[in-house]
Amino acid sequence: MKVSLSWLQTFIPIEMTAQKLSNALTMAGLEVSAVTPRFAYLDRVHVGRIRKVKNHPNADRLKICDVDIGDTLLSIVCGAPNVREGMLAPVALPGTRFPNDTVLEKGIIRGAVSEGMLCSEAELELGADTSGIMDLSKTMAVGETLRQALDLSDATLEIDLTPNRPDCLSIIGTAREIGALQNKHISVPEAAIQDSGREIQQRTSITVEAPELCPRYAARLVENITVAPSPFWLQDRLRSVGLRPINNIVDITNYILMEYGQPLHAFDFDTLAEKRIVVRTAQEGERFTTLDGKERTLSSDMLLICDGKKPVGIAGVMGGLNSEIQTKTTCVLIESAYFNPASIRKTAKTLGLSTDASHRFERGIDPEITRTALDKAAAMMVEMGGGRLVQGVIDIRHQLPEPPTLLLSVQETNRLLGMDFSSSDIQKLLLSIEFSVSLKSDDLLSVTPPSFRVDVHRPEDLMEEVARLSGYDNIPTTSPLIAADARYPLKKIENRNRIKTIMTGFGFTEAINYSFMDAADCDRLRLSSNDSRRHLLRLLNPLSEDQAVMRSALVPGLIRSVHRNLFQQIKTVKLFEIGTTFIATDTASLPEETEMIGGIWTGSRMDPCWNVKETPSDFFDMKGVVEGLFTALKIEGVRYTKLSEKKCHYLKPGIAAVMEINESPLGTIGEIHPKVLKNFDIKQPAFLFEINLTRLYDLIPDFKKAAPVPKYPFVTRDVTVIIDKSIEADRLLDFVKQQQHELVETVYLFDMFTGKQIPAGKKSISFRVVYRSHKETLEDEVVNELHKEISSKLVNTFNAALPE
Repeated sequence: MKVSLSWLQTFIPIEMTAQKLSNALTMAGLEVSAVTPRFAYLDRVHVGRIRKVKNHPNADRLKICDVDIGDTLLSIVCGAPNVREGMLAPVALPGTRFPNDTVLEKGIIRGAVSEGMLCSEAELELGADTSGIMDLSKTMAVGETLRQALDLSDATLEIDLTPNRPDCLSIIGTAREIGALQNKHISVPEAAIQDSGREIQQRTSITVEAPELCPRYAARLVENITVAPSPFWLQDRLRSVGLRPINNIVDITNYILMEYGQPLHAFDFDTLAEKRIVVRTAQEGERFTTLDGKERTLSSDMLLICDGKKPVGIAGVMGGLNSEIQTKTTCVLIESAYFNPASIRKTAKTLGLSTDASHRFERGIDPEITRTALDKAAAMMVEMGGGRLVQGVIDIRHQLPEPPTLLLSVQETNRLLGMDFSSSDIQKLLLSIEFSVSLKSDDLLSVTPPSFRVDVHRPEDLMEEVARLSGYDNIPTTSPLIAADARYPLKKIENRNRIKTIMTGFGFTEAINYSFMDAADCDRLRLSSNDSRRHLLRLLNPLSEDQAVMRSALVPGLIRSVHRNLFQQIKTVKLFEIGTTFIATDTASLPEETEMIGGIWTGSRMDPCWNVKETPSDFFDMKGVVEGLFTALKIEGVRYTKLSEKKCHYLKPGIAAVMEINESPLGTIGEIHPKVLKNFDIKQPAFLFEINLTRLYDLIPDFKKAAPVPKYPFVTRDVTVIIDKSIEADRLLDFVKQQQHELVETVYLFDMFTGKQIPAGKKSISFRVVYRSHKETLEDEVVNELHKEISSKLVNTFNAALPE
């Protein structure tokens, strides 16, 4: 919103500089983003005296003038008929930027050098005269800038208004705020209209078929009007706020829009079929061409202004091409209305059509100013267009919004603002912006906002008014009270951070992806039709089609992150992500949310180095990471069981396992299925793990256990058995551990072999058992006997064979 000081001063004298006013308005909640001197371009225009005038040698209508600007004598080519020796005139120097945004340059005109330009009033936007150069007063000092000579000190303020302050989308609204800052009331002159009779009812009629969308519609009629350029003062007012003058009728509607904040529309009355107005909703699919020449397709909830046969405007947004004011227009119907803000907002957004009118209507204008603005516009059209006002006014009113009466507690206001206002202080502040205030008790005020403050609905809104009117900079800075007792962070947050630290220690980088995914990702991941991860929670207003649902797994985001890295020629990628997945339950319930951690690894096992051979990563590399994570978290007893082919989905059968603890699933790990990689356009193997963090958190011990360093040495023995390929090595390890012999400290797999020496369908597995006593040094005989016993049990239990 742009406002000029000169226009504001017609309603209230401004007692501060433009910069101080800017700061005061900003601290009152109306942020001023820029203060621009209106006539800054005149700093390169000087008062010049024409010393000599001679004919141009190559042009009959041009003169060459010697112009004195104080310290320099310029040669300027001029074609103005009123140029003469001795006159004072404005001289624009090269580099001057005129209001129409053109820049003056030194040039050669018909062979003669011109070092500047003698300007007319119109060229400098200081008047409407275009007949010749501007004749300045002889009392002015030669060489002085024109802005100094004419004492032009107007400035334009650009205010960034928040959507809840539509009352300040006008000169009067801004002036009202300045009045509150200066403890003065503004003066708004009433339109002088001699109105009697009902002639307009015989000439036209208004029918409102949708009163819920148009609670008020008023109209006046002006005839025998002449469409012409506006007087200079009106053009200057419009230019001061960034509007382009068009003609007197259109300029008046724009003037009222900016001054009162009430959008108006002027119809060419002679183009209206049946000479009447009908306000109705559009038919579904109805087409209409607006003033900008574009055809719009309308829906049934949009409000139209029509004549007796056809639409002539989209209510509150833009008029039609078929009823615009033209130079031949002689009779004007002026529309002033109040429309339902939600209806205008929806219409403007649907059509992608934002105008000055819709900007105000959709935020809510003053429903009581409709007639005032209409009368002012009609009076101005009669004065500037030489027309006759048809007696009478049509003003149709339905149920208009009523300002609420609110009870404001002084004590609660002070508590929330951290101030110490008295009831009289608050009353004075609210009265300054035309609120109606009465004292109900020592602590309670009864407040009714004026009709133009459509944003005030609650006592908290009144508290905000008190805060901003007293000045936000006057609110003292206080520190919140902080309890002295120390509080430990939540266990869940602490453990999550521990996991992130561990994963980064393994060389993984944390990925943060959107919580949305493409519904088609379920097919890309080859999920079965009954998989719970197909129960997707759809978004009502998605950012795009590939982010239309809440993610039911972390996998799609991780795979896409890998794809982006590979696309940038980064061939080794190690990523992990901690995030929530969402499984829809039913329409009446919230989704099932589960916190998960996912990791993905593709490329080399180690970073390139001169003494390390580049080796591709594999399943066991990823399994080692997961085992390291569990070890660091002190979680024991995790088993890895082969995942059945039906449950592999996006994992490769035979290279996929489920992680279990206490026979409860904890997550999955494996190589991503080649078809899935192809679906995501990835051309190299990748390995993945997923762990349910919601379950994992409960398994992390609260305390660390310590044990003394063993005093006696350990003894190792190896055992090799030949078993069926289908038997998992973990089963043998678990079997040895389950013996719970006090001398068995640990057991681990160190070799596996298949080949010609091993029977078909069999594999050779070698274990190393570590024996230790905490009481004495073990003798070989004791260890050998125990080892023989364990080996014998392995052979019998798993139908195994010892190698020959």
